[in-house]
Amino acid sequence: MGVQAKICGIRTPEAVTAALDGGASFLGFMFFEKSPRNIAPDAAWRLAQPARGKARIVGVLVDPDDAQADRIAQVLQPDLIQLHGRETPARARAIAQRTGAGIVKVLPVSQAADLAAAADYETVTEHLMFETKPAKDAERPGGLGVPFDWTLMAGRRFQRPWFLAGGLDPWNLTQAVQQSGAPILDVSSGVERGPGLKDPALIAAFLDAAKRA
Repeated sequence: MGVQAKICGIRTPEAVTAALDGGASFLGFMFFEKSPRNIAPDAAWRLAQPARGKARIVGVLVDPDDAQADRIAQVLQPDLIQLHGRETPARARAIAQRTGAGIVKVLPVSQAADLAAAADYETVTEHLMFETKPAKDAERPGGLGVPFDWTLMAGRRFQRPWFLAGGLDPWNLTQAVQQSGAPILDVSSGVERGPGLKDPALIAAFLDAAKRA
């Protein structure tokens, strides 16, 4: 039993160790200047080295231009690129072809109608991710620590394995899985003691709960 988990926004060796020791399936590195989890590509490459072959390495980008997509692909050498902006299906396909990485497309959700967008991305992505839709005036598209109505996902079937994201933490994880049926969970702020400050103990607790969910 249990579900897979991604620890996102990693910036320290301690967070990498906690994620790997806890059995995380994915490690995410954020390349977005407005995020407190932003990291330089070469620093992310160094942090990712112990995880190669143990967990999938994910580079998180927000509406990247070709130059940024190419740089992350060349420096980090990610297994997956997570697109967290307003990228169209055609843009997602183009980035996959440029970089050779699988694509995770984040789709913001606040109501059931928002889930219809998934159909447009299923043929150009390896994974889908459903996250809380940010407020119109939000400076960044995710990592805001707010859940959406998980029951909107109940019984849904998609052509791609999907992540549930947004406001998850070690204490609500089990409820989230029960209500949504999510096969993979993505956590960032829910395992931090402050913005961008990953707590190894919270990472361990989250991954332990994921194994038991």
